[in-house]
This record gives sequence, C-alpha cells and structure tokens, in this order.
Amino acid sequence: MRILVIEDEPKTGAYLKKGFEESGYAVDVAADGAEGLILAKEAAYDVIVLDVMLPAMDGWTVLKALRATHTTPVLFLTARDDINDRVKGLELGGDDYLVKPFAFVELLARVRTLARRGPPRESDVLSLGDLEVDVTRRRVKRGATRIDLTPKEFSLLQLLVRRQGEVLTRTQIASYVWDMNFDSDTNVVEVAIRRLRAKVDDAFDVKLIHTVRGVGYVAEITDDKGSA
Repeated sequence: MRILVIEDEPKTGAYLKKGFEESGYAVDVAADGAEGLILAKEAAYDVIVLDVMLPAMDGWTVLKALRATHTTPVLFLTARDDINDRVKGLELGGDDYLVKPFAFVELLARVRTLARRGPPRESDVLSLGDLEVDVTRRRVKRGATRIDLTPKEFSLLQLLVRRQGEVLTRTQIASYVWDMNFDSDTNVVEVAIRRLRAKVDDAFDVKLIHTVRGVGYVAEITDDKGSA
C-alpha cells in the first residue's frame, strides 16, 4: 500500500511519514502543491493525504487538477475547520476531511477505509453524441470513423469530453494537459485545440468543440453547427 502526503510543515510531514511507515505503508512526502500534483499524476497511490494551505499551489487547486485525470482517494488534513471549507473540499472531489490537530489513530483508520474502498470506477468509454473516447484502449471514433490522436490531443479531448458542458479556461487546460502555468504569450492551447478540431470536427456536420470568447472552450452539442 502506498500513500502520498502533501504537507509543507516539515515536522508534520516527518511525523506522518514515520507513522504510516510503522503501520506498513510506503510513503512519499511532497512539501508543496506543485510537487505533490506531479507525484500524484506520475505514480500510483492508494490514498493521498492533502493539506489545503500549501506553497506553490494550494490544496484546492491540486485536487481540482488531479480530478481531471485521476480518481485516487484524497483525504484533506488541514487546520481549516470552517464548515464551508469542509463542504468545498468534498464538492471538489475530496473523499474525507480531517481537521488538525488530530489523533493519528483516527487518521490511520480513515486512510485504511479509503484504501479498502479504492477509487470509484469510471466508465472506460466516454461519449458525446457520436463521439466515443475509449480511455482504456486510448481509441477515438466518430460514428464508424477511427480518429488517430497524439497523446496530448487524446488527453485534451478526454478532459473536454469528461467535463462536457463545462467551460474550461486556457489556464485550466494548460494545467491539466501540460502541467504548466498558463502564459498569456503562449498559444499552445489554441494550437492544440485547432489541431484537435481538424481531426474531430472538420469532417463532420455537428461540431463538438466550441470557443466561448474571452473565457475558454467547451465540448457540447449545440443547435449551432459552427464553432468560433
């Protein structure tokens, strides 16, 4: 069993690492949100223990970015005890919320429960109209037409279809797909969207990827067959 602890306070991080290791877990510790997100996406963890107030990237942002592609159980461990913070953590996709100071025996029990439960199984095939995105086989079809995508194009399409109907900003897309902070002078998102449209939309009457001017992009079926 493997746990990722994202905690910026060195003593707390060391305490958690020691406690979990003594309980039979392999443990990685990240000292800021950006490092934690990279580890969470690159390695397979049974549970992630996540603080909210973190340098580089706060816990809310880490979880929001992680949930675009991963369903790893996440337990918030934070000094923020306001009920609104608890609700926010759960609404963003957190699985549990424990307030500091805490008893390690309670934290361990909650982590064990999440580890036994495991991540909820998501559909292997995402769909939008006649578009099918097979996440497991990494295959894309519109109707009977097979569409070949690069790995980044596939990640971008998967994000848009999984979050269909939701307008995603360029900043969100850049963070989710490229793990990068968005630079307004960089047109990487626009270029990727243009290339994806050329493969997914151009040959079809019904357009699925749309621009919301001044905001970002959304995947949905509308009455308008065109797309800005």
